[in-house]
Amino acid sequence: MNTQPGGYYLPAPSHWPLVGSLALMSTALGATLLIHNLAGGGWLLTAGGAGLATMLVGWFGKVIRESESGLHGAQVDQSFRWGMGWFIFSEVMFFAAFFGALFYGRMISVPDLAGGEQLRLLWPGYSGGWPTTGPGIEAAFTPMSPWGIPALNTLLLLSSGATVTWAHWGLKRGRRGQLILGLALTVALGLTFLGFQAYEYHHAYTALGLTLGAGIYGATFFMLTGFHGLHVTIGSLMLLVILGRSLAGHFRPDHHFAFEAVSWYWHFVDVVWLLLFIFVYWL
Repeated sequence: MNTQPGGYYLPAPSHWPLVGSLALMSTALGATLLIHNLAGGGWLLTAGGAGLATMLVGWFGKVIRESESGLHGAQVDQSFRWGMGWFIFSEVMFFAAFFGALFYGRMISVPDLAGGEQLRLLWPGYSGGWPTTGPGIEAAFTPMSPWGIPALNTLLLLSSGATVTWAHWGLKRGRRGQLILGLALTVALGLTFLGFQAYEYHHAYTALGLTLGAGIYGATFFMLTGFHGLHVTIGSLMLLVILGRSLAGHFRPDHHFAFEAVSWYWHFVDVVWLLLFIFVYWL
């Protein structure tokens, strides 16, 4: 470990990138073997997942210890902010691709398929409209209503954005009780959201006939809401780590980028859900 002139901390060479690479390779190989029902797939997938978890705990723990030891100065903090900013930008582009697929299917492909003379010969009686399975797919389904669980989940996530901001105010003012309570409430709201979404998915499959096989509507619905649910899960785990660190006495009013990074991510998740509620459930 050393520090350059100007205060930029340079860590010593680490084995964790190698551990992470091997774990990712094992995970990908195991998943491939498992999909094709080949021997050893499950074991490799499990080993890869365990390796990834070990890498995350070990590597992040090392960075936390460095931060708590005062090794991360202003330049390191700035580089972390740039890194988190670009990471969230990549996530914006990720969801933009799926929203683009929804827009293209709903506003361009479906009207073209319904309005073309030659295409009407291929799929007579197809009238287009939205929601739809698309031409040539006979699956019957009931579209998801925006009210009920989706509206409740919107309230939950908006409330969680308020509680994490309230926790941040507590941290900046040195009120650790407010910090811990705000984080605990945010985690609880996020986990409640996931519970309602799991129930919604079960209801969609068992009562509404809305599945991944229900054409373009089903595919876009589950891809967008499913990936968002994955991000809520990741965000909840991140918040749990920050809550644990807060209980351990970490973070200071003038030095708490890890908290800020997680709150940025959580607000991003909130905004994506608002767009989902409007464009997937409501309109």
